[in-house]
Amino acid sequence: MQPFAQCIVFRKKSIRNPIKMNNQKATIFLLFLLMGTLGFAQDDDGQYITFNDRKNVVHGVYLGLSTYFGEIEGEDTYIGGLKVAYVANRQFEVGFMANILYSEQNIFNPRTNNNDDIVAVYGGLHLEPILFGKNRVSLSFPILIGGGGMGYVDHDAVRRDENVDLDEDDIDAIFVLEPGMNVLFNVSRYVQLEAGVRYRMSNKIDLAQSPVDRLNGFSGGIGVKLGVFNMGRNRYRKQLD
Repeated sequence: MQPFAQCIVFRKKSIRNPIKMNNQKATIFLLFLLMGTLGFAQDDDGQYITFNDRKNVVHGVYLGLSTYFGEIEGEDTYIGGLKVAYVANRQFEVGFMANILYSEQNIFNPRTNNNDDIVAVYGGLHLEPILFGKNRVSLSFPILIGGGGMGYVDHDAVRRDENVDLDEDDIDAIFVLEPGMNVLFNVSRYVQLEAGVRYRMSNKIDLAQSPVDRLNGFSGGIGVKLGVFNMGRNRYRKQLD
């Protein structure tokens, strides 16, 4: 009887082992399935992992220099500009802009017996809506609203690089509205280039015997902006290795 009993016990053990192995395999499979589910549940945004969906507003400030060439009454006109502006989310600029204008009119002035050119200094509020600001190349529509002063200077004295004096009879206050269109090239986080055209409109010049009524005219040119254009980086995004 003992051999028969041992055979029964042996068979019982042999029946239990496959069931136990199947349970272990099922447990391992469920563990891998759970780990895979957790991996896919993580928010993978391309090369980044986003820990929340907060959208930061990007701020920027810059100092800009520009040079433009145009015409007043068909005569060559040169303009140099300086501006300081704040950039909101790469969509809108607001700041201050100042321009110096010189126009080679070479007009004979019977009051002074000189051939005169026009010099103007004006500045004011700078506004610039921006389209496609997050792209490498974007489009903007700047406008300058301000005022300043203009006057006539001796053409020959300027050519000889002599000191030019203006008296009250040679100076007049002006109001200027200057809309335009620019193409912006985002070179880096700190440098931006611009090229565009603008049209200058002024009030009527109120100077005795002035042959030029207004400083209206087209101009085109280029400029460079130096500053920081995206100070609001998203610190809640981590780059994957």
